[in-house]
Amino acid sequence: MRAWVLTDGKAGDEQPCLGVAEAVADRIERRRIAPRRPWVWLAPWGPIDPRDAPDRMGSPIAPKPGEGWPDVVIAAGRRAAPYLRRIKTASGGKVLTVFLRDARAGAGVADVVWVPEHDRLRGPNVVVSTTSPHRVNAVRLAAARGAPPLVGPDVPGRRVAVLLGGDTRHHRFSAEDIDRLVAGLTRLKNDGAVLMATASRRTPQPLALAVERLAHYFWDGTGDNPYISLLAQAEALVVTADSTNMVGEAAATGRPVLVFEPSGGRRKTRAFLDRLTALGVIRPFSGRLERYSYPPLDSTPQIARAIQALAATRDILRRDVDRKAPVAARETNGRPK
Repeated sequence: MRAWVLTDGKAGDEQPCLGVAEAVADRIERRRIAPRRPWVWLAPWGPIDPRDAPDRMGSPIAPKPGEGWPDVVIAAGRRAAPYLRRIKTASGGKVLTVFLRDARAGAGVADVVWVPEHDRLRGPNVVVSTTSPHRVNAVRLAAARGAPPLVGPDVPGRRVAVLLGGDTRHHRFSAEDIDRLVAGLTRLKNDGAVLMATASRRTPQPLALAVERLAHYFWDGTGDNPYISLLAQAEALVVTADSTNMVGEAAATGRPVLVFEPSGGRRKTRAFLDRLTALGVIRPFSGRLERYSYPPLDSTPQIARAIQALAATRDILRRDVDRKAPVAARETNGRPK
């Protein structure tokens, strides 16, 4: 199966799409859109930017010469919704379309729509799961556990991954929040934990600098991203609650996930955290390590099965139509044969 991943390039949208694409396709191509004003304001309900029409040179949704349309397009982000609909129309309905999260355009935005449990959208084509799809799977975790350790065996202690997010529209790391998180991590280190940390582009600089001084390993953004190794080699994880994607990825390890909540928040995030707490997956971060286990959570295969089932059904229907279609008569020397 050949797949396009269609987003505006935001990692929080593109990475989940890649996770699903890797589960269903053997050929994957990233397509990124950047609509101009006013079309960006009209998403997800309006049309695409006219310069991006499939028949225009340089269009982000034009098939490559000789390849044609992909089998499936997996999209996320409200800006991508109009482009997904346009691909459906331009391909004559042949492309199977998938949309991740609720774009506020209804379940009809794609053939398959995924939403987390805390979203209200429901429908016969809507797949619902607790955590978001991602690229963290058992095979990758096993490979990363067999790779050279981020912190060598000469440093004793329980390995703890620290996954730092940052400020968002709904969360804000106040000076008090930063002090509270750094104090908790300092306590972990003093108790013998080995801290392996990574920060995001949104992480406030005072927090990133403080954790960099504390950590035995800190990724500064240079070189290969060690994210999967952090998850795989950790015996416990401390994750900030501003990113439900990061919390969900940590939950795929089956290891204790200790969540730090900065100021702010929103109803959906609260519902997500409460659900994972009820399932025994996460606990609040208090500056102490805890020992517990749970079955790793991974919604990606569930979404992949829905896509594969729909693709198989279409294939069966297409073959059935082909069988029932009348065979065209061939003529030889003007006579039917």
